[in-house]
Amino acid sequence: MLIIGLTGSIGMGKSAAANQFRAHKIPVFDADAKVHELYEGTATERIGKTFPDVVVDGKVDRKTLTSVVLANPEQLRKLENIIHPMVREQQRKFIGEAVANGEEMVVLEIPLLFETGLDGKVDVTIVMTTSADIQKERVLQREGMTADKLASFLANQLSDSEKRRRADIIVDTSGKIEETQEKLDKIIESLRFRKGESLHKWISSDA
Repeated sequence: MLIIGLTGSIGMGKSAAANQFRAHKIPVFDADAKVHELYEGTATERIGKTFPDVVVDGKVDRKTLTSVVLANPEQLRKLENIIHPMVREQQRKFIGEAVANGEEMVVLEIPLLFETGLDGKVDVTIVMTTSADIQKERVLQREGMTADKLASFLANQLSDSEKRRRADIIVDTSGKIEETQEKLDKIIESLRFRKGESLHKWISSDA
């Protein structure tokens, strides 16, 4: 089974790319969505012990948590030490289910693919990218987003240029959505003939 790592900085088009893979009936693991589930479930108690003020009505208030950790690297590391292992376990479960279902290809959509070292556990890395101006325009359209918040997000990630340097495949999303979809369709078809070699890194006892 081929394991694809899909990444890119905020506003670069990861979600649209993930949807294109889903349109081809390829299973996608959405790391951000899984984190949000954990914030409302099994991670709540542990996060509450470390960040008591961020749990409201039994759930993590994401806005409050973001304000606590975004500009504080030490606090961010504490949060990542809680969340990343839990997400990793869900990824392992996802891959196990894909194997059981006989899938030939899966996608791990992970914003911090390189930062967490998970690029070493996938067969192919795809980086979505666009210009800084287009990125800023897209992101600032999101509710509650500001230029300062965007700067803080980017400060906690590898630069777009470094991600592109490390990528196996780069997809520029500066054009129309239909153009990006066409690029992805061609990439998907080319990957169908590629053999995966990373599965054992997920199913071995010490993965």
